[in-house]
Amino acid sequence: QVQLVESGGGLVQAGGSLTLSCAASGSIFSINAMQWYRQAPGKQRELVATATSDGTNYADSVKGRFTISRDNQKNTAYLRMNSLKPEDTAVYYCKAVGVVRYSGVTRYVDNYWGQGTQVTVSS
Repeated sequence: QVQLVESGGGLVQAGGSLTLSCAASGSIFSINAMQWYRQAPGKQRELVATATSDGTNYADSVKGRFTISRDNQKNTAYLRMNSLKPEDTAVYYCKAVGVVRYSGVTRYVDNYWGQGTQVTVSS
């Protein structure tokens, strides 16, 4: 099986920075995309950033402030968050999309979620 473990969340003042990490472990052959989502209290989970082999995409609300990156050798994704605002407060989740693994000759492709990490931005 595959596990995603996030780290790096915490409490920061408005204008500050944080870097989140998401490490995928298990018998992984490849990962098509890594994504970061967030969910604020009382709101739906929203896609924040995506990284594929073709590039990156961001939600308008974080464009220019957040940067997603990947280390494919380590199966790890990062989210560098700068100029944080109180409205960025949420639980941040990473998602590994199109994870390819083999069991013998059988090929599996699945998506996996991390457990989430809290980011709180104080005003």
